[in-house]
Amino acid sequence: MSTHPFVHIEISAKDPVVADKFYSEVFGWKIEVDQRFNYHQFEAQGGPAGAFVEVDETYKAGDIVPYLGVDDIDAMLKKVEKAGGKVLLPKTEIPGVGWYAFFGDPTGNRIGLYARMQPHG
Repeated sequence: MSTHPFVHIEISAKDPVVADKFYSEVFGWKIEVDQRFNYHQFEAQGGPAGAFVEVDETYKAGDIVPYLGVDDIDAMLKKVEKAGGKVLLPKTEIPGVGWYAFFGDPTGNRIGLYARMQPHG
């Protein structure tokens, strides 16, 4: 994946159920809740998909975290550090889905990295 596109966006919400209803009604977004993680996913036609995440100690009100698609999170985190960024959350598994990590860029932004789980065989 040489282009590293934006593949996912997380938007903080004090109440993800209210956000689901609002964005579904106003913009026609398809909403699906992954019960395993209580993760409120949306599909915005023509743009990257994303999720509403509940405000907590990790996600403050108003936070929007974009995720870039990469093939190798560990290698990308090394490049981030070499260029002056900071690893905020190392590579973490999303069971049955893939992996993610957070880094901080030199200007203070939090960005996510996402790598899809590769099929075996």
